[in-house]
Amino acid sequence: MSKEEGERVVAATSRRERLRAETSHEIKTIALRQMADGGPGAISLRGIAREMGMTARAIYSYFPTRDDLITTLISEIATSIAEAVETASNAVPDTDPGGRLMAWGQALREWALAHPESFRLFYGQPIPGYQPPENGPVDQTARRVCHDLTRLVAAAWPHARHHQPEDTSWSDLHPDYVAKIQAEFPDMPPAAAALALRVWGRMHGLVALEIDGHIHPVAGNPAALHRSEMLDLVRSLGLT
Repeated sequence: MSKEEGERVVAATSRRERLRAETSHEIKTIALRQMADGGPGAISLRGIAREMGMTARAIYSYFPTRDDLITTLISEIATSIAEAVETASNAVPDTDPGGRLMAWGQALREWALAHPESFRLFYGQPIPGYQPPENGPVDQTARRVCHDLTRLVAAAWPHARHHQPEDTSWSDLHPDYVAKIQAEFPDMPPAAAALALRVWGRMHGLVALEIDGHIHPVAGNPAALHRSEMLDLVRSLGLT
């Protein structure tokens, strides 16, 4: 094969890969719109194929099943969330655990407002009939988000422990959660593991209400309300 022929083959391959990536992106975009219009159960490969003018056989070459599409979507969403919150919290020095938690919570809200359909898919109601593969990409990327927040709480624990009840036992928590905590944070006591769940609940709660449209009728400035909640959370941990 001549140099010119090789370059043409490379160019053709690159073009096919680019077109495939563009088509895959369009499929995922339509799937999120379907969910926004009709709920998680509305995602349909055949419906996407009709909208795109593709045959069912053609779309199945991208995603063999609906569950494959959903798994890809959720995995990419979790990765995007993780990158956003990690970047925000890592921009704050380790010596400021309160600031790192604030940055994490604010980055979560900003990401959710920019990607409301993705937020609902990841944190909303279970998708009818969908069963994620065990220890697959969804589990791995979701653990990345949880691990990062738990890491921040673990770093804040020396300050926060004096402001938290310590009567929590491992039996109060789900065995799967306990196993993950003990594997990743072997020195974390059960009270700190429970605190990580409470911190997550406060960070997630207002964001979920805002994404679902429940905050705007009662709050003129949702951003200020969220910031006040995060500041109160930080203070409740004995941080500044």
